[in-house]
Amino acid sequence: MTKFMDVHHNMVGITEEDLRAAHMADLAIQAEESVHFEQAWADPEAGVVYCLSEAPSKEAVQRIHERAGHLADEIHPLPLIV
Repeated sequence: MTKFMDVHHNMVGITEEDLRAAHMADLAIQAEESVHFEQAWADPEAGVVYCLSEAPSKEAVQRIHERAGHLADEIHPLPLIV
């Protein structure tokens, strides 16, 4: 499995509650694609959300986000982590 960092843009004003709800929506269905969402971060002023996951592919990550109602704008594999 590979780690992925995905990025969601245009999220200006996102609140902690919004971020938590989006993350929980991913967690509720992640097993269906063998994805494990580890953490999410947000910058409400810049309108950017980041999600760290482990998954078989970036397509699997995107399918979960799509079904949860928040497509990622970018998904980057993280082959090297120290």
